[in-house]
Amino acid sequence: METSEINRYQGVINASQVTTSDEAVTAAVDKILQQHYAENLTHEVYQFLLNCVDLTTLGTEDSEDSVAQFVKKVNDFDNNYPQYKNVAAICVYSNFAAVVRSVLEVSDVNIAVCSACFPSSQAHLETKVAETALACADGADEVDIVLNCGYMRDEAYEELCDEISEIKACMGKRHLKVILETGLLKTAEKIRNASLLSMYAGADFIKTSTGKVYSGATLEAAYVMCQCIKEYHEKTGIVVGFKASGGIRSTADAVKYYTIVKEVLGQEWLTNERFRIGASSLANALFQSFTETEEKPF
Repeated sequence: METSEINRYQGVINASQVTTSDEAVTAAVDKILQQHYAENLTHEVYQFLLNCVDLTTLGTEDSEDSVAQFVKKVNDFDNNYPQYKNVAAICVYSNFAAVVRSVLEVSDVNIAVCSACFPSSQAHLETKVAETALACADGADEVDIVLNCGYMRDEAYEELCDEISEIKACMGKRHLKVILETGLLKTAEKIRNASLLSMYAGADFIKTSTGKVYSGATLEAAYVMCQCIKEYHEKTGIVVGFKASGGIRSTADAVKYYTIVKEVLGQEWLTNERFRIGASSLANALFQSFTETEEKPF
């Protein structure tokens, strides 16, 4: 790698004013929740959060039939509860995009896929691009990929950014979500660096975790990522979304992430075009919270 390229990517990181102090991040998160969490415990917020869920099935035993049945629950929700907004997207492995496209009857629910050798991101770049292009051809609207954590560890920033850019290039206008695997990165500094590089390389969303190997989303990681999104938007005018994923199962947990997004990024990010939560059981928990029933439509 040429020195100019090293300086180019390192310069992006060095120019950031986002804090890398883990202690400061923890204190900021605690302060936000103490001051604003309780005010967001409302039925209106619960309904909004349901509309931000990427309803997810990523099981080893997923099949065409099981995915079809999963999608039918979303169709049924639209028919049975027309007074409520549906989930934002259905998220599946890339090979099931065509199944979702053939079964889904709800026009405002997107099809998201996990691609590019999810969850390890260990494969030839050509394989990652081919998988992503096939999923898009099969009907995917959004693609979630994992940041190349090996490149991140070695500080091979040019290779890391080039890989994201090449995958993005095969997607047309579809949205690319880059998963940072924050449970592996752990520190505020590494999460900040990964966030900045992913956005610089063309990510439309940055996402916390796969929820597969390492620990899932944390509020501290969300805070750092949202601060990076805010700074990036202020510098470039480019809007990047935030997605929390991995272990978010309760309404209380979802409201905490909502609170962080609202206080750091502002009201304009409170739309499912800019804020998502990847989950499976959360959708039912949210529905039960705002209907005050025990029903489980999903």
